[in-house]
Amino acid sequence: MLIDTHVHLNADQYVGEVDAVIKRAEDNGIEKFVVIGFDRKTIDRTMELIDTYDNVYGVIGWHPVDAIDMTDEDLKWIEELSAHEKIVAIGEMGLDYHWDKSPKDVQKEVFKKQIELAKRVKLPIVIHNREATRDTIDILKEMHAEEVGGIMHAFANATEAELKEVLDLGFYVSLGGPVTFKNAKVPKEVATQVPLDRLLVETDAPYLTPHPYRGKRNEPMHVKLVAEEIARLRDMTYEEIAGHTTENAKRIYNIK
Repeated sequence: MLIDTHVHLNADQYVGEVDAVIKRAEDNGIEKFVVIGFDRKTIDRTMELIDTYDNVYGVIGWHPVDAIDMTDEDLKWIEELSAHEKIVAIGEMGLDYHWDKSPKDVQKEVFKKQIELAKRVKLPIVIHNREATRDTIDILKEMHAEEVGGIMHAFANATEAELKEVLDLGFYVSLGGPVTFKNAKVPKEVATQVPLDRLLVETDAPYLTPHPYRGKRNEPMHVKLVAEEIARLRDMTYEEIAGHTTENAKRIYNIK
């Protein structure tokens, strides 16, 4: 059995299809799903999903691309919602220097505010990092994020030294579809370097669809392809990777 540790079942692409998408995943051995809400609309949908499905859990926060839109009221609202027993982390938060909607200084401020929030509510954090690895790690250190711990979501473009810094902070590393891409050298290296007790799998569906379905809408059932590729890279069985990543997911998210 597997847990998809980062999926967007709250996305518009799944409207009216969530039952069928979850059923297909369950038929492929996916037992639990962690849905990420990162703005007003997706957070609302996340809360609906965790109340509707027994095996769906939620993570809520504010995406760095939209950091400029976050208000103090939004932050307070996230903190209030985080008291729900099925909210298992705060995020996805972090830095995204690929898109320029939100200035870097605004992204950093919102990132730090959410780490402080996570400390108040005693929940781990889920990190989004795109083209900002150095600044992301520096802020995690500055804010002593190791006090709550968390997950580097889709962490596939780091140097070996940066990976070590993340692991030294006690963070888990989650890999998705890119690890299956033929020429994805760095993700494949990361997949072999992360200790087994810190490794997670995800889809980020409907995005980052793995080979051989790249270019099509991703679904949580495809997290099995991610686990199978990691097993191949590490010369392990699928069952071994599934066992380790499932236990790791339950540990970091405190899922019973």
